[in-house]
Amino acid sequence: MRIQKMRYIFPIGLFLAVFLDGTLTHVWSGWMVTPTTFVESRLVLLWLFMAVCFGEVDHIIFWSILAGFIYDMYYTGIIGIFILLFPLMVYITQWIVQFFEPSFILLLLIYLIDITILLSMGYALNLLINLTDVSVVNFIGRTLGPSLAYNLAFFVALYYPLKKLFLKYS
Repeated sequence: MRIQKMRYIFPIGLFLAVFLDGTLTHVWSGWMVTPTTFVESRLVLLWLFMAVCFGEVDHIIFWSILAGFIYDMYYTGIIGIFILLFPLMVYITQWIVQFFEPSFILLLLIYLIDITILLSMGYALNLLINLTDVSVVNFIGRTLGPSLAYNLAFFVALYYPLKKLFLKYS
């Protein structure tokens, strides 16, 4: 009987990604959170994205709901935004990826779409429940643009190591 190592690696990596998002924001807060920019780190989405594309993870929707719950409770204290958005992003990614043969450029573009949807829906939901009053123009210029650049840089840097990890242990 073979023990599937991804059964253990995936939850540990997901848990680390949840806390790395906040840690990196805290460590680099001098340039991530300024009066003119607010960069949102979304390593959790990167981990889930790579798992959808290259991993054979059982119950990935459940894991994304759990990650969303932990993310909501740890960072916002309000259950609901990420507990809905992470599973939605997993579902959207699964739906899009089924139509294409994965390549670096194609997955980069799909990840760009995922990050844009996640950040925009997070903004819209926060606007809906009155947690923000930032205008759409300010959101796009001060949050969405810098966050896309930051998260895409992490995608480029971590693509091959994460791809190898998921392919090796799935």
